[in-house]
Amino acid sequence: MHQTLHLLKSRGFPHIRRNTLDTLQVNLGYKCNQACFHCHVNASPDRKEMMSGETVDDVIAFMQASKVTTLDLTGGAPEMNDHFHRLVIAARKLGVRVIDRCNLTILSEPGYEALAQLLAEQQVEVSASLPCYSQENVDKQRGEGVFDASIAGLKKLNALGYGKPDSGLVLNLVYNPQGAKLPPPQEALEADYHRLLQANFGIVFNRLFTITNMPIQRFGSTLVSKGEFEGYMDLLVANFQQHNLDRVMCRSLLSVDYQGYVYDCDFNQMLDLPLQHGAGLKPHLRDLMAVDLLGNPIVVKDHCYGCTAGQGSSCGGALDNDGETSAALIAAE
Repeated sequence: MHQTLHLLKSRGFPHIRRNTLDTLQVNLGYKCNQACFHCHVNASPDRKEMMSGETVDDVIAFMQASKVTTLDLTGGAPEMNDHFHRLVIAARKLGVRVIDRCNLTILSEPGYEALAQLLAEQQVEVSASLPCYSQENVDKQRGEGVFDASIAGLKKLNALGYGKPDSGLVLNLVYNPQGAKLPPPQEALEADYHRLLQANFGIVFNRLFTITNMPIQRFGSTLVSKGEFEGYMDLLVANFQQHNLDRVMCRSLLSVDYQGYVYDCDFNQMLDLPLQHGAGLKPHLRDLMAVDLLGNPIVVKDHCYGCTAGQGSSCGGALDNDGETSAALIAAE
């Protein structure tokens, strides 16, 4: 799918540069117990690519050598990596905040019964994917039975204190839209999630993050097959908001693939667009142990409009939370 973006006309995304690095986002592998429609990683139970113990050691060494304050673990299902527990514990010993991008259903899989307890003991922040509060929509996007398993996972986390006031255990949910449209305003949708999950299931959580579907990999291929790719790109460009450039995640984050190679963001990783540094070779985390990347140019392509359209989008949800939406976005709904 990554060739598709290069073959289509360029829409000229603005050039931007790096700020101070504070987050290391690490993809521990593409294996997952699910195969979701919107997945920009193309993860599935059949994928074999997983980070080795040696590369995990490189991640730990980088945290020790740098000033990163957050370790953001993703996949696939990052918990399926054999070194997940060791990496989490090492990061917490260094005082680094750890985020686990959890699909919730992994908490019910055989062999992962103790996972939730580990997360709670290490005070790992859970960012859990739940693309809707209704069973029909979730199962349509992620597979039959996923909604029930997700609710079971949320109840397990709540029982440990996640999402509850003064527990110190943060539970955030992540919403992805159905199909080729932008997410609705984050604040209003978050209120609906709080109300309906509490009323229907007794579930509590901290925040809801709305994330725009990226036109790459599985989702991008589906758009192409339906003849919707150009229309979706036009929607993203029409809703471009200049002020979102100040807060896009690539300005303060490094993305690391399962082999240890480094990118400006997770989406560039999926498109094989490595961080540009030094002699132009594909940089590895080991090459950047003592490197200050402040001011380094960020590799941008047209998919970057997905992070700047409307309210904006990042791994931390909408960038612009004032509840306003552009006229083009409203028309698209």
